[in-house]
Amino acid sequence: MEESIGKNAGKGFTERIVLVFDVGTQSSRALLVNNRGDIKAKVTEKHDPPYLSPETDWAEQRAEFYYEKICLAAGKLKDGCPAEWEKIEAVSVTTIRDTTLCVDQEGKPLRNAFVWLDNRSAKGRPGFSKMARVMLKSIGMDKTADMQYRKSKCNWVMENEPEIWEQTYKFLLISGYLIFRLTGNMADSAASMVGHVPFDHRDRNWQKKGALTRPVFDIPAEKLCEIREPGSSLGCIQAAAAADTGLREGLPVIASGSDKACEILGLGCISREKAAISFGTTATVSFTTDRYVEPERFIPPYAAILNQHYNPEIEIYRGYWLVSWFKKEFAQKEMAAAEELGIPAEELLNRRLQEIPAGCEGLILQPYFTPNTTMPSAKGAIIGFSDVHTRIHIYRAIIEGINFALLDGMRLLEKQSGHTFQEIFVGGGGAQSDEICQITADMFGLPVKRAQSHEVSGIGSAIACFVGMGEFKDYKEAVEQMVSVRDTFRPDMEQHEIYRILYEEIFKKIYGRLSPLYTRLHEIYKSKI
Repeated sequence: MEESIGKNAGKGFTERIVLVFDVGTQSSRALLVNNRGDIKAKVTEKHDPPYLSPETDWAEQRAEFYYEKICLAAGKLKDGCPAEWEKIEAVSVTTIRDTTLCVDQEGKPLRNAFVWLDNRSAKGRPGFSKMARVMLKSIGMDKTADMQYRKSKCNWVMENEPEIWEQTYKFLLISGYLIFRLTGNMADSAASMVGHVPFDHRDRNWQKKGALTRPVFDIPAEKLCEIREPGSSLGCIQAAAAADTGLREGLPVIASGSDKACEILGLGCISREKAAISFGTTATVSFTTDRYVEPERFIPPYAAILNQHYNPEIEIYRGYWLVSWFKKEFAQKEMAAAEELGIPAEELLNRRLQEIPAGCEGLILQPYFTPNTTMPSAKGAIIGFSDVHTRIHIYRAIIEGINFALLDGMRLLEKQSGHTFQEIFVGGGGAQSDEICQITADMFGLPVKRAQSHEVSGIGSAIACFVGMGEFKDYKEAVEQMVSVRDTFRPDMEQHEIYRILYEEIFKKIYGRLSPLYTRLHEIYKSKI
């Protein structure tokens, strides 16, 4: 249990409290957040295991698993701080993205949820008209559309479990399912609709039937839930949820957004000169703008929590998952020592980052362990090995490699939007490390700022909640009152020059040089399965 006292709680301040359920890949959290951005208390429930793999490359989880975890966290929170619990005025939910499930008319899951890490593929292709396919081919989007179709779990269910699809009343993101369990309403926030679903981020609602790319995710309109704007009511805590969570029946549930959308807001990045970087399982760089700016050609900017605003974003899909991979494969010594000390193994590893110079003495990692829309055959690579390199060199190369990829993404965002970032705000698990924050400042050559809490997605969700409650007139006022900078890391420009040369002369060229080999590896692998 973590508790904090409101930094601005004093004369003239009337404290108000909301409850945020923050569901991630590795854990679910219940947080009590006040109207000054203080986390009054928090309970974390680990996901063990975070997903099930009935077959290779599959990642599933019982949909009820997530609901059970937030209920368990809520019960512990209520027992641990009953006085604050009684002050709860509203509830909001923020979750991982692109995690979907099929439910029947009663809202019961018809199968396990598809976790975003799932890599199974449908075998068909979108049912485009001949004219539409010619048009897509002329702009180089036909193969991308086919790939997105195959990655879509709705299409996989239609092909492989037609009886399940026939029974499906709604195809929901996990956020929509949790909202249903809490309120009885099948509705979700516009800022949560990030996944392989037919959502129009420009119009902040479902794509119309005649939209060019609608056949990629051709889910019938009647199987899609109602969309509401962040800050609006999604319903109230129903009797069954009150019994499960210990919340008062009738408490309002207010729309916020996905974990990344809430993280951007919780970092205070509501103007375009501020870049938001997330050091999470998926690492991202993003920002907020009132212009519809595609981060990459034909890739939409996601609907932001701020109405009529967007979050263009570049993702590194396996981001800080690579740290978990490294721990499992190379860091048994640190894991054992950390267990004895009662601290995370990452803390011991991060202390050792200072032993390795910038650039890892020529060791450079390309972190594209999972292909994406624009790099469908990408794989990970590490180059420059010599006899001076140790496993700690590899660890630092992972941190630097993720940052090189994020720097690449930030440069693309600047090019697409026509502006230059002035400062970086960091969130996610990696942002808790002073060493990683300083490396980031040195690599980007910009000040790196860390907010008052690393639970920035929870704070962002609470901000949407308070704005919806009328506590603040707008998001600008809410951010001013609820977000503050705890630490600033200023770049060492000598170190930055080392990184600049490595980025310009080495990292930027790796993918282009290796891409033909990745493609051939993909062909060889596919021919043997």
